[in-house]
Amino acid sequence: MSTTQSDRLRALLEPLVAAKGLDLEEIETSKAGKRRMLRIIVDSDEGVELDACAELSREVSDLLDETDAMGEDEYVLEVSSPGADRPLTEHRHYIRAIGRLVKFQTSDGGEVIARILYVDDEGMDLEVPGVKGRKATARRIVFTDIAKARVEIEFNRKDKKEEEA
Repeated sequence: MSTTQSDRLRALLEPLVAAKGLDLEEIETSKAGKRRMLRIIVDSDEGVELDACAELSREVSDLLDETDAMGEDEYVLEVSSPGADRPLTEHRHYIRAIGRLVKFQTSDGGEVIARILYVDDEGMDLEVPGVKGRKATARRIVFTDIAKARVEIEFNRKDKKEEEA
């Protein structure tokens, strides 16, 4: 998709998405056979429920039809929330990941797997899990030292209610 089309779509859709209390994370188009695919990724601090995606999809479809922003060719519209494995790139992504285990690749080539405890404007406080019976350790990382970050999926972690019991 050309930058101008992407910018036009973002300018058109962002007010609609924001009115729903959501953040427009990503807009991408791709070819799907003879048709095009328009994928819109939205998120919020509370997450996004399926019903909210379905409602937004109807409203986006109506708006795109009214404005003819996608042109005359057929396209498939998909509105969804980001997957669990999406990269953390924005400050709000780190805030939403508080309490989650994250794999960081640092700008010096290192790697850290730690739980985010607190996020401020410069960086975050982490808890690095102990290995082989050792206690967890605290660590501070600043945003400028992060090359990549992604939430690690935990299948066996107890939720807060279980930990408090």
